[in-house]
Amino acid sequence: MIPRILQLTQYKSSIFLFGPRQVGKTYLIKHTLPSDLFIDLLDHNEFLRYAKDVSVLSKEVRAINKDERRVVIDEIQRCPELLNEVQLIMGSSQKTQFILTGSSARKLKRAGTNLLGGRAITLHLHPFTREELGEKFILEEAIQLGAIPGIVLAKDRQEKIRLLKSYVETYLKEEIQQESLTRNIPAFARFLELAAHENGNILNFQNIAREVGIHSKTIKEYFSILQDTLLGFLLYPYVKSSRTKIVSHPKFYFFDRGVACALRGELSRELIPGTDPYGRAFEHWVILEAARLLDYYEKEAKMSFFKTTDGAEVDLILESGNKVWAVEIKSSNQPRLSDVRGMRSFMKDHKYDRALCVCQTPRLFVAENIEFLPWGDFLQQLKSI
Repeated sequence: MIPRILQLTQYKSSIFLFGPRQVGKTYLIKHTLPSDLFIDLLDHNEFLRYAKDVSVLSKEVRAINKDERRVVIDEIQRCPELLNEVQLIMGSSQKTQFILTGSSARKLKRAGTNLLGGRAITLHLHPFTREELGEKFILEEAIQLGAIPGIVLAKDRQEKIRLLKSYVETYLKEEIQQESLTRNIPAFARFLELAAHENGNILNFQNIAREVGIHSKTIKEYFSILQDTLLGFLLYPYVKSSRTKIVSHPKFYFFDRGVACALRGELSRELIPGTDPYGRAFEHWVILEAARLLDYYEKEAKMSFFKTTDGAEVDLILESGNKVWAVEIKSSNQPRLSDVRGMRSFMKDHKYDRALCVCQTPRLFVAENIEFLPWGDFLQQLKSI
């Protein structure tokens, strides 16, 4: 078992554990938290049993003849009504810890579901980080095939590619079609491919709608589905600008590099260092890694990007309290000042604590107050932001 940064054993209260499909939520729970009752709602018979009568849960919990009990309900979004029963049990006994997992928050959000009124903390499990993989980490594989555990641990590259293709197909079939998140599956499939090609770009909803052949409001709803099913997240522009006009639309990033490549149909295409596709892939991976680690370290850091209407851009702005780190991401091992013009523009008009160019340089060097920093050092230093 590859040790995960998220240590569930340190939490004594009940937990909502969210994460995309196949990131290892069930595996982590089964191997670190022994349960007195484990309910798998992906099992159709189990699902029907509780859907017909949620009060069965209270009867089963009462039958556990122990002072302290732990109950796991896997994929709770399949039967949100169970949460009312969970709250009743919590009200009658403080000695039952619930671990509630989910790969989608959409049904819980949209149905006005009882989220237990603060009685459970919310945690997230992500694909593997470089820190978790240690010596097993290979950068070239991470930026091409991603870090979903089952794909990382597959025996060879061809098997990884097959699994990633299957992952995308399973998402459409089980998460979208079975849960009836949208009726127009063909349009959503076209949207997914286009969204993958727009990964990391500033979104123009009207242009995407025109290419898919549906209304721009539907496109926004589709991006909402991707966020709610944890397939990606929006990164919004940095707005603390007094003298410059900045863009107003967000960017969207898929949660895993391999999934983005699978949706683009580029799993077999070689990423060549020094090319623009390699640079964009490296940037995406660094942003994903930063987001995962900030979440695991429980840092209250806001992520955004900076871009003006005349083209000056900084890939990532990190704000934590009064700290501001401006971060440009370059895949080169020897970037030049001419490669960070957007950073230099940002530094003229904005307050900041650190200006960083995260790259593949073997050692730190500084030029014009910009720290050219190895990516491994940057990820390690996120603990101190």
